[in-house]
Amino acid sequence: MTDRPLYNHTALARLQSASLRLQTHIRRQTFSPDMQKTLRRFSSWEVAELILGLNQSTFRGRLAAQPDLPGGEVEPDGRQRWFSLEEINELRRRLKVGRRSLMPQRPPGRALRTAIANFKGGAGKSTVALHLAHAAALDGYRVLCIDFDPQATLSHAMGLTDVAEDYTVWGIIARDLIHETDRMNAGPTGAASGTALPRRTIPASIRDLGLDTLRTADFIKPTAWPTIDLIPSCANAAFVEFASAQYRHLNPDWTFFAAVARYLAQIPDDAYDLVFFDCPPAIGYQSMNAVFAADMLWIPSGPGYWEYDSTTSFIGQLSEALGDLAAGYGGAEEEVPTGGVTLPKTYLDIRFLMTRFEPGNDLHRAMLEAYGKVFGSHLCTHPVEMTRAVDQSGRFLSSIYETDYRDMTRETWRRARDTFDRAYTEFLGTALAAWPKLSAPSPRGHEPQETEDAQAQGL
Repeated sequence: MTDRPLYNHTALARLQSASLRLQTHIRRQTFSPDMQKTLRRFSSWEVAELILGLNQSTFRGRLAAQPDLPGGEVEPDGRQRWFSLEEINELRRRLKVGRRSLMPQRPPGRALRTAIANFKGGAGKSTVALHLAHAAALDGYRVLCIDFDPQATLSHAMGLTDVAEDYTVWGIIARDLIHETDRMNAGPTGAASGTALPRRTIPASIRDLGLDTLRTADFIKPTAWPTIDLIPSCANAAFVEFASAQYRHLNPDWTFFAAVARYLAQIPDDAYDLVFFDCPPAIGYQSMNAVFAADMLWIPSGPGYWEYDSTTSFIGQLSEALGDLAAGYGGAEEEVPTGGVTLPKTYLDIRFLMTRFEPGNDLHRAMLEAYGKVFGSHLCTHPVEMTRAVDQSGRFLSSIYETDYRDMTRETWRRARDTFDRAYTEFLGTALAAWPKLSAPSPRGHEPQETEDAQAQGL
């Protein structure tokens, strides 16, 4: 029998090289010929009924009565107009229904941050983050997305494929290490211990990267959506977990878990309205930064038992990790140098969202009922349904909002859009209820109330 060959890192490099040669072709098929993702225009029907919430005849009447309003591009047969998102936002600013403004509700203060996290790969984290961001942008909100996942699915879906690791979350964390170490060295006491610190030294291999000179805005990249910006990720950023362990050794008093929170504190409050974090399927240095900087947790989960089991493990391990951080500071609820966040970490809300749900599947319905018994009001009422249109848009790295309804039957497209519209509407309601609490005094953490069903079953 012929011995099978052995493969090492060189063989893996050859396989990657072969894949990269085809990557350019695949990107051309996914995006435009110049490999730049562009945002489609939206029909007057979509603008009126699905985006601005107006009757079509009312919308047409307003355009006729106010010729200085953006008119979009008219089809050759004159039956349909198509509007860019910039034109839609101009219409939103200038139109009113009665005395009601079409501008989205926005409480004062900084942007609301939501981490979309779970252990399980394939739970739909990137899909949920992408659709919530796009739905919010169509609703008139200014959005910042941060891709914490080295798989970079959200970054690719947003059209950013060639990203240097310096401009990812890894760059933010390394930059923060330098800034925080310099601040500690200049101060009389340590950040956490309260005792005199020996001078911490950052090696030239890190300082010479020049990350400490990068501005806050250098990490933020525009996308095809004019009101969505992104801090992208890339495969090369995967080593952040190894690098961060080394960084902690260089400065044990560095509060590594607050690097992104400190970074976000440098962004003006009025720059964005909503911030979404797409987390990796693990609890590590990147995901801890995400959940620590977040105001709300949105936890997607598929409808199977293994997804339920993984979700249970995730919230348990996250609880332990956040508890360890609080215990590390003696459990005191005073300000510590963690980006303006107190310990123990608290959230304005925690929600579980079932994804890939099939209404006709008995198992899926049973799992949704079980989730409701365990998580009660923390379970989103509207699961994200798996439809053919959702699957098709995902294969082309697009959201259903980017997909032109003329590429399929309108009924198929509407069903897919409706499932994400409902999920977004529920998210927005939760966000608007939580948002004003950002400017209120930080409450003590509390335990979610168990439902009666969960208590009865000993869950």
